[in-house]
Amino acid sequence: MGKRRWSRDLIDSSSLRPLFRKNPLSIMALARSVYNLLFRRTSTFAITIMVGAVVFERVFDQAGEAVFDNINKGKLWKHIKHNYEQKDEE
Repeated sequence: MGKRRWSRDLIDSSSLRPLFRKNPLSIMALARSVYNLLFRRTSTFAITIMVGAVVFERVFDQAGEAVFDNINKGKLWKHIKHNYEQKDEE
């Protein structure tokens, strides 16, 4: 048998559809809901900004720590302290 050639009829077109179709009405409804819930009043806008800043800080810090630990794997004390600890034998 020869090589199998891919053609349009071999590919299921339903698998190529995006999971979420971008319907302008649904996007506008979502944007309107977010605006009415979080940004319409000054107090909720300020709280949203503060909570967003705290969440961003935590995520950024965790990502930075993960990158630093990955780059310095095997060089940090938490990775090599088992080589220098003495077990208490009683």
